[in-house]
Amino acid sequence: MDSLEADGGPAPRRVRVDLAGRAVRRASYSRQELEEQTQVGEVLIRGLVRAQLALALSLAGVVILLLGTLPIAFALFPALGDVYVLGLRLPWLLLGILAYPLLYVVGWLHVRQAERIEDDFSKAVGPTQDPETNGPWQ
Repeated sequence: MDSLEADGGPAPRRVRVDLAGRAVRRASYSRQELEEQTQVGEVLIRGLVRAQLALALSLAGVVILLLGTLPIAFALFPALGDVYVLGLRLPWLLLGILAYPLLYVVGWLHVRQAERIEDDFSKAVGPTQDPETNGPWQ
């Protein structure tokens, strides 16, 4: 029991805390910052570009690491160049055929992750409104 209730005084009123309304106001504030091209909007855009650049550089690093080390390995170990797999020499198989599925998978992964980054950014700044219909574009 509260001390007021024990003394026979009125019980304190309960207050409902609504954090969703605060998030909507913060999102619309962020959207406004982007549209007005303020410093906050520039920081938001810079963060988006930085996240996408980090994704691109990390995937490029993976491709360079996987495909770039193969010629070095063939130069250091010339016996690998004489190995036949499925009737093809190993360098031709790895660099001439299997490199393309690797590049396809890395490209698919890049698109998927870049879309996820953009979706996270869109959710962080709030829904986009169509000025003619006041409805969401997305």
